[in-house]
Amino acid sequence: MKTFLLIVVIGWFAVGVLPGKEPPKKSKTVEGIVARISESHIQEVVEKLVSFGTRHTLSDTASPVRGIGAARRWIKSEFERHAAGSGGRMTVAFHESIVPPSARVPQPTNVVNVVATLAPWQQDPTRRLLVVGGHYDSRASDPMNAESDAPGANDDGSGVALVLELARVMASMTLDATVVFIAFAGEEQGLLGATQWAEMARREGWSVEAMLNNDIVGSSRGGDGSVEAGYVRLFSEAYSPTDTGAVFRMRNSLGLENDGLSRNLARTIHDVAALYVPAFEVRMVYRRDRFLRGGDHSPFHGRGFAAVRFSVARENYDWQHQDVRSEGGKEYGDLPKFMDFEYCANVARANAAALATLALAPAPPQGVGIVTSQLEYETTLRWKKGTESDLAGYYVRYRATTSPTWEHTVFTTDTTITLKALKDDYLFGVQAVDNEGNASLSSIPRPVR
Repeated sequence: MKTFLLIVVIGWFAVGVLPGKEPPKKSKTVEGIVARISESHIQEVVEKLVSFGTRHTLSDTASPVRGIGAARRWIKSEFERHAAGSGGRMTVAFHESIVPPSARVPQPTNVVNVVATLAPWQQDPTRRLLVVGGHYDSRASDPMNAESDAPGANDDGSGVALVLELARVMASMTLDATVVFIAFAGEEQGLLGATQWAEMARREGWSVEAMLNNDIVGSSRGGDGSVEAGYVRLFSEAYSPTDTGAVFRMRNSLGLENDGLSRNLARTIHDVAALYVPAFEVRMVYRRDRFLRGGDHSPFHGRGFAAVRFSVARENYDWQHQDVRSEGGKEYGDLPKFMDFEYCANVARANAAALATLALAPAPPQGVGIVTSQLEYETTLRWKKGTESDLAGYYVRYRATTSPTWEHTVFTTDTTITLKALKDDYLFGVQAVDNEGNASLSSIPRPVR
């Protein structure tokens, strides 16, 4: 006799769902991480980064107090300070690359990322990687001016401060996935540091499950005088250059234009942030970045990794990429006094919720498929069972084809489920969830027989 279980969805039933204890909706561990985010710590880091005068990629590397060299050594020391509480699981290093001359690099230049890696115990540290980053280089009005002050408070001291804050609050955690915290160099000269690291990850075959880029995340006042402190924009692209040939044709034929890796990641971040930071919205934007612009997530997305960008709801172009000056009664320059540190802390909380959830969650389900052996009025999905010891079961998610976010959720401990939801009308995903309520990214099903 089949077991029928009423589901927490509007008016639908699932057939063949095994009874099991559904985990809590919110993880106590993630709640604790989000609660530890400190606005004052973020402000202190931004002000320290600004004190180096300029962090231009081509600026002084030898001075102990000015230029990009002093900045990266200080960032490394901060990562190392946080790593001291990790029990040896967080390691810190420079990732150095000699980049060839280009439009904004007149001669071969050593581009140095600062990288802190927090790995799980007794697991291959490259099996599942989650990356969070921001760029620590800055620029003035002239992108080649490596001498004058370029404070870079919001662009992108805010992103680096956020990354350092996440490293601080997460360093003592025991995780299921490796988290890599990166302060990238060379963004203003052409996404140089991020491109080098992403290419290394591709070349080495590392499993980068998600990349969260935070760039210009510390101000709530726009150049038109408007103030918007209630949400942050999250940019994601539908297709990557790896979506070609049969993959491209299948995605189009199945209506999965908005279920590529990066957009699927954005959807997950949106949902998790709404759960843990309900007073602050992560608003998805269906575009790789701001119009005709780019950031350090682009090299990751372009190599087939899920990658998204956080950026403020309102930009002020007088306060970014500008020489510090006053003209006509107006102040220009990317200075800390123009920032909203409470806003930046909320963006950090949204990042922390998503990053901690994914790092604690089981791996996304493998082999997820929609059974298509015959025409039918129900939808049957199946997948392979995970091996994690804390695996509680699975969330089966579905939504109307026109909906940007999941609308219905079914919990099951089985690896096969039949839903009275017609596959013609809905899109589906399956998440693995642990006993504490941490859910993985959604695995999008493909047709199987």
